[in-house]
Amino acid sequence: MAGIYLHIPFCKQACHYCDFHFSTSMGHKTATIDAIALELELRRDYLQGQTIETIYFGGGTPSLLTQDELQLLLQTIKDLFIVSATAEISLEANPDDLKPEKLQELKAAGINRLSIGLQSFHEPHLRMMNRAHNATESLKCVKDAQAAGFDNITVDLIYGIPAPDHSIWLKDLETLFSLNVQHVSCYALTIEPDTALGRWSKKGKFTPSEDDFTAQQFETLLEQMAQHGFVQYEISNFCKPGYESKHNSNYWRGVHYLGVGPSAHSFNGHSRQYNVANNRKYTEAISQLIIPTEIEQLTLGDQANDYLLTTLRTIWGCDLAHMRDNYRHDVQASHNIYLQELQHKELATIKDNVLYLTDKGKLLADQITLDLFAE
Repeated sequence: MAGIYLHIPFCKQACHYCDFHFSTSMGHKTATIDAIALELELRRDYLQGQTIETIYFGGGTPSLLTQDELQLLLQTIKDLFIVSATAEISLEANPDDLKPEKLQELKAAGINRLSIGLQSFHEPHLRMMNRAHNATESLKCVKDAQAAGFDNITVDLIYGIPAPDHSIWLKDLETLFSLNVQHVSCYALTIEPDTALGRWSKKGKFTPSEDDFTAQQFETLLEQMAQHGFVQYEISNFCKPGYESKHNSNYWRGVHYLGVGPSAHSFNGHSRQYNVANNRKYTEAISQLIIPTEIEQLTLGDQANDYLLTTLRTIWGCDLAHMRDNYRHDVQASHNIYLQELQHKELATIKDNVLYLTDKGKLLADQITLDLFAE
């Protein structure tokens, strides 16, 4: 099995926290979508005939696609690849795009999983982040999607936004649970240098939350999710039983995927490919039947670190025997004292040769992973 990711690099406006590749100019949108369709054809052999189990429209803002553009891309995939009859077909959407007629178009095209970027239900926070929607649209779009027949909906929320106390975050969670969605992705507000928040922070015009404040909100998130029947199957992802994101789960498990579009990444087990993050350069190259990508060949050490980085974040944990047998990285032999220390501090557990992070350990996941990397 394998997956296809399509990066749709267009947004109505720039969110103040976002450092993904996108353009707010729609002048070359049609040419870019046509180029993505052509790239699919140029790379039809990348996955070597594997059945496509997941298709994911990310961005950017894929809900800006017209019905014709969406159908062009989906039909191209179906013409070129073997697509499972039960494939998960996800599309990221902004609330302001999800009018009832748009939802009907998405449903008719075959989208069976919606990923809605709510981020917050608190109006001042939405304005601070420069989101294109308002709090009323956040609520309405989910209800409209459910009325349109979507029964696999995930929403994004951001925590760690500066505030006097945790009351806004608690209210956001209360509102979230009232919507009865199947999946939630929650991310801490991260201040990236090349964003509006990053520049304001550097100039002293914006003060990020303290780490303890953000950690407290994460701990509240874990408690509330468990109380409402959600399973934390990855550090930032929670679902009702049976509603894990197949696309992201496959990514964390090392399943191969093809990424098309400007800035998209691909992975085939032994290498990664990175498309140019420039719409004009991308479309010009594709028009000349050239795939504008950089290829990184992965050593066994790279593969070991990738496996550790992804699996340690999940409910399934990191299989230490798999690491040793497939990547020649014996974590228990090389980091025995450190593993004992993690267990003593209740940051991790080892059961049946699988390493799991505890809730306390998840707060330090990045550092723990780096400490266990193969050299």
